[in-house]
Amino acid sequence: MAASKLTPVGKITFVVLAIGLAFGAYRMFGDKVKTLLGGGSTASVVPKHVDLPALTVSAGEGTNLQLNTISDDPAPVTGQQMRMLVWAWNAQSGLMLANGGAKTTRGSLMEQLGVNLKLTRQDDATKMQEALVAFAQELKNGNPNPSKGAHFVAIMGDGAAAFLTPLNAQLRRLGPEYTAKVIGSCGYSRGEDKFMGPREWKNNPQLARGGVVSGYLRDGDWNIALKWCGDNNIKNNPDEKTWDPDALNWVAANDYIDAAEKYIAGYSEERKVVKNGKPTGETKRITVQGVVTWTPGDVNVADKKGGIVSIISTREYASQMPNTIIGIDKWMKDNRKSVESYLAGIFAGGDAIKSSDAALQKAAQISAEVYQEQGADASYWYTYFKGTTKRDAQGLMVELGGSSVNNLADNMLLYGLVPGSQNLFAATYSTFGDVVVQQYPNLVPSYDPVESILDTSYVKAVASRANPTLRSAQVAQASPHYEDSGAPIQPIGSKSSWRVFFTPGQTFIPDEGSRVLRATLNDLLVASGAVVEIRGYADGAKERNSADQLSEERAFAVKRWFEKQAPVNFPAGRIKVTSFGSSNPLEPNSVEGSKMNRRVEIVLGTR
Repeated sequence: MAASKLTPVGKITFVVLAIGLAFGAYRMFGDKVKTLLGGGSTASVVPKHVDLPALTVSAGEGTNLQLNTISDDPAPVTGQQMRMLVWAWNAQSGLMLANGGAKTTRGSLMEQLGVNLKLTRQDDATKMQEALVAFAQELKNGNPNPSKGAHFVAIMGDGAAAFLTPLNAQLRRLGPEYTAKVIGSCGYSRGEDKFMGPREWKNNPQLARGGVVSGYLRDGDWNIALKWCGDNNIKNNPDEKTWDPDALNWVAANDYIDAAEKYIAGYSEERKVVKNGKPTGETKRITVQGVVTWTPGDVNVADKKGGIVSIISTREYASQMPNTIIGIDKWMKDNRKSVESYLAGIFAGGDAIKSSDAALQKAAQISAEVYQEQGADASYWYTYFKGTTKRDAQGLMVELGGSSVNNLADNMLLYGLVPGSQNLFAATYSTFGDVVVQQYPNLVPSYDPVESILDTSYVKAVASRANPTLRSAQVAQASPHYEDSGAPIQPIGSKSSWRVFFTPGQTFIPDEGSRVLRATLNDLLVASGAVVEIRGYADGAKERNSADQLSEERAFAVKRWFEKQAPVNFPAGRIKVTSFGSSNPLEPNSVEGSKMNRRVEIVLGTR
């Protein structure tokens, strides 16, 4: 998420796949190249080393981890070596700890599980795709353990639809059993990927209309900004060569560092003015006002210029960027036991980090070895895993970094395997698949359904061998918790279609309202770091005498609807109900206007 500077990820031209899809410059996967060059506070240090007794991990394999016995020496693991391509990304810290190094080491979890794994940093998503194709081709040619390519790659979940669709179009030519599938997750981005802009945009999103943002287009951080636009009913201008006063506009950057530098330099250029995609005949000089980036891009912005804040990040859109492990279906099925042991090791490594700060320190040390990022030692990876806050050049406090690891329970929750939960990966996959299809229909006309690219059987198998009592305790701990402090909710956005309208005097949700709620559900699942306020209203004409009661009952009806769909994802404290009676009408209480006033509004926010 090596070189002195991060190689920009993934121009998904995918010419080698020759599938005829004109992805051109569809560079969607830069967001997880997490180089984290030179950022952070100079005062940050690794806490004093603490030796711990053996940690009993929950992989169901009877393995124990003792941190001070993880060696730098290769483990004498027999059997075939599996190869995995990874971005430099702190969400993989559990994987790093489990393997002990770039190759499986003595004393590591992977050695105990009989796994022989080689980790290689690869910052280019196109090369990841090529590696999977090469692996599948050799497998097709009769080699049960291909020497070319990679057994697994890991990307971000919000880019999975665009990554897998062209890839599988090529792999299906070898046979349906050679397609690539998602099987598990190492962790999440939880704050480091962000959309930064003027404070007034954060306070009043509508002021971003006509705004100009620099970014590595069509990557994960671009997704963050696009989702924020959708949540606030703000148009996006997909043409980076024009300026639309009614939309958010873009300056294309070469990479995420260049995106930050364009803001710092005050980059400007002359643009043709358009409205609704049509030229007006006018021109305008535009200047970059915001940026989508990640560490150290945000650190550079803070240190060299400052003046902009984090408008939205993966802290609020907490389910947007799960680390996503992908392999070739046939090989994984033919080697199911090895795949299950590999995942069990990753999950156990994540569990150890959740249980022990010393385990995180050890993982940071291993990350520095595997990623070989210039200027990024163990202290660096440790600091930015946790995230930090600093004052920028103009005195504003800004948040930097932030990742998390996944254990078994996190994977069960991610893939909707816990009773009462929804499939968060599917929500992310389809939400951002829909976004890119909508914005670039010629480049990405469609994407594969999630059912065709997801195989949860490996996670289920690991779960079946785990101690049921311990697994239940982990699920309870990993399930989302929201504390209701009583503080007012500060809206992230209020999309106009997030309104449910009611018939006069009624509190049941009509069919059209149910369709709106179903469409809204994925957005709320992706934004799992945010709370939800449900605001009930009545009209001031026919319902004047019972407005307070009707508005409250309507809001509670919508609250119950979400809680019924996914009680785990909408626990106590996440949804706040507020009723306004007949106040705050959208329209005058005429016959037509009253229809707009009998409503419930759904608002994402933070406390």
